Amino acid sequence: MKLLKRISPALALFLLAPTIGELLSGSAPPAEFFNPISFTFLAILYGGGAILIRELTLRWDKGWPTIITLGAAYGIIEEGLMVKSFFDPNWMDLDLLGSYGRWEGVNWVWSLELTIYHAIFSIAIPILLASLIFSDRQHEPWVSRRAFHWLILLFVLNGIFINLALTTYRPPLLHYLITIGLVFGLIALARRLPKSYPPINETQPSRAHRFVLLGFLSTLVFFVLNWVLPHTQIPPLATMILVLLLLVLIRWRVRKYSNQGFDQLNGFHLALASGALSFFILIAPIQEFDQSRIDDTSGMTLVGLAAFLFLFWLGIRLRKEDSQNQAISQTKSQETPFEINKGVN
Repeated sequence: MKLLKRISPALALFLLAPTIGELLSGSAPPAEFFNPISFTFLAILYGGGAILIRELTLRWDKGWPTIITLGAAYGIIEEGLMVKSFFDPNWMDLDLLGSYGRWEGVNWVWSLELTIYHAIFSIAIPILLASLIFSDRQHEPWVSRRAFHWLILLFVLNGIFINLALTTYRPPLLHYLITIGLVFGLIALARRLPKSYPPINETQPSRAHRFVLLGFLSTLVFFVLNWVLPHTQIPPLATMILVLLLLVLIRWRVRKYSNQGFDQLNGFHLALASGALSFFILIAPIQEFDQSRIDDTSGMTLVGLAAFLFLFWLGIRLRKEDSQNQAISQTKSQETPFEINKGVN
């Protein structure tokens, strides 16, 4: 606990975002992720984006709807404007999605998948975990106004370099303009969204295992829709509609399970995030020994194990904090009015 007080929450988020978005997912295995050059660019990209979104949400006095919407805008910035995978038919990770769902120079199925992925796994979950680790500082700024502005500049410069240096592919100017317009539209929407949505069933008690199962199954179905359906005869538009319907279902189940709302961080947030991340934890050994991958995936099993231990530790820590808070509340409730007034005086 004393060590945590010496660590900057912003630094923790700066490291968590690329770790989840690239390392745990297997997009950048250890050999690539821990290369000092690639790590620097990934940390500025993911960590910088997550910090900017977290600070904007706090300054606007908003909540998770805004974080997720800004996360979608981040995904479009990264994949559409920086690495250009939304448009490049030969992007290294596309596989069948370079042709399946491609129309008018846009990889539509891939674009929807990556926008959602970045909103949840690159932005929302890292912000959630950092906020749970530093729960006593979740309502205060993590960077100064000056540092915030410098971070914007660093994020933009990093993005320009990635755009120019990563590939030689250049989308049409119209694609860039529409993408920029979509980003600003999402930012404007994020600023107008409510801070939170009330639960659907306020009388139904919350259960942690429901959130774990919901997180895991949602992630599993999400990737099945995006990885398996393109190999079938299902039209790309149908695949995209199913993905969007899945998001609607997830949002409804989260509101139904959470009888206390979802704006105050608690163990149910961690359970939902842990369920989602457990998908990557389980496939980490599969990725390491996947002979079809041409990159060096050694060490992915250890990455999955480290992620499991981290979530386990955080769960124990939250339970201890909940027990301490309950004990304090019980002590205060047992105090007489005279004792309370005496303490105030």
